Amino acid sequence: MSEKDKINQQEEEMVEIVTLTDPEGNDVEFELLDYIEYEGEEYVVLIEPESEEGEVTILKIIENAEGEDDDYVSPKSEEELQAVFEIFMQRLEEDLQYEE
Repeated sequence: MSEKDKINQQEEEMVEIVTLTDPEGNDVEFELLDYIEYEGEEYVVLIEPESEEGEVTILKIIENAEGEDDDYVSPKSEEELQAVFEIFMQRLEEDLQYEE
């Protein structure tokens, strides 16, 4: 196995899956792509593993009142969503340049 194949295998093993419940009560699995901090708030960037379009989902992390698992909510504004997406895309471009 080449060194590149070993690195790719390690990256595949490090994939983190997040299961969220949609409004209808169905569990939906997402692959966690990144954590983003923006204006003092934390966000997650997720993608459905079978997504053919490569469309990502961005959710804001809200600390649960009971101190248990965090809650995830949609960003309040289009500007907030766009700003977090731009940070994610910039990081992705930097990672791709680093790999070359």
